[in-house]
Amino acid sequence: MSTFIPYGRQSIDADDIQAVIDVLNSDFLTTGPAVESFEQAVAEYVGARYAVAVSSGTAALHAAMYAIGISSDDEVIVPPITFAATANGVAFQRGTPVFADVDPETLLLDPACVEEKITPRTKAVIAVDFAGQPCDYDALRQCASRHSLTLLDDACHALGAAYKGRMAGSLAELNIFSFHPVKHITTGEGGMITTDDETLAKRMRIFRNHCINTDYRQREERGDWFYEMVDLGYNYRLSDLQCALGLSQLKKLPAWIKRRQEVAHRYDEAFAGSPAVNPLRVRADISHAYHLYVIRVPGATRSAFFTALRNRGIGVNVHYIPVHLHPFYRSTFGTGPGLCPVAESAYEQIISLPMFHGITDSQVKAVIVAVLEEAESLPA
Repeated sequence: MSTFIPYGRQSIDADDIQAVIDVLNSDFLTTGPAVESFEQAVAEYVGARYAVAVSSGTAALHAAMYAIGISSDDEVIVPPITFAATANGVAFQRGTPVFADVDPETLLLDPACVEEKITPRTKAVIAVDFAGQPCDYDALRQCASRHSLTLLDDACHALGAAYKGRMAGSLAELNIFSFHPVKHITTGEGGMITTDDETLAKRMRIFRNHCINTDYRQREERGDWFYEMVDLGYNYRLSDLQCALGLSQLKKLPAWIKRRQEVAHRYDEAFAGSPAVNPLRVRADISHAYHLYVIRVPGATRSAFFTALRNRGIGVNVHYIPVHLHPFYRSTFGTGPGLCPVAESAYEQIISLPMFHGITDSQVKAVIVAVLEEAESLPA
């Protein structure tokens, strides 16, 4: 192939560019009205009362941990199949991430494994909607309720997904999104937390602004200058430029989710007859947002399969190295091989295929042909 097909890519059109230009010509480039408008639009889309915009999905995870008061005395249960930021948010607050294994067919957090990891120090559980498929929130809610734990949804893969008719973003007490360019909509970098809890929303809004109790726009509207820093916070603000882009992108999200689902359906049909290519199982009670389309191939052949596809211009990737195997977590928290055997076994087999709403039919066909041809050449 003459053109490389990435695993993910943003789509930017003239409307998006104009939205940013309009803000450039306005009075506020940051802490202005576009931030509140974007927050309100996301909250309305997912069915939550409040949304808090921040500078990244990582910042959103950190702000959520701050909001619920995670400290050095606390443990938070997380899955190992996720980007490191899920656990990092806990570590930023000096808490201890505790890794619970995943379901072998979906690679989503296994509620039974969560139960096994709960101790008197456990304060919260972060579910991760891996690849865009919501977790089993009925089971996770029951578990969290029994043990008086806060349930959080790392929905960075799942904007536009639904669980039993409820949108991702309204499934947990705090719900985290990312607007990185490979996600469903982008603000360049950016994140959001949605919640129905007004107190938590207020804590996160202060946290994103150095824990200063007012922002510049609020002081301008009041005509005063006085502010106080009430705690140690961070500069995690999302600018009006970025929020304008996000607002423009959000209008296109339903069509983009539909396109991702169409691409996934084509992949499903194409790989159904291949013994060497096994997509992850999708549960019947969800609507999948397909941030990723993940397949499994025999572990002994994954590296060669990966390289062969890359050599053919197919931008496959691997999501993820289990977090507990990273050197930082091994040295800091004493984790290592054998802690989460299902996740560790899956890691040796998984490959993410190109999945983005701008992918063309011809590119989808090229991916399918390359995957099936390389699968046929795998050792029996």
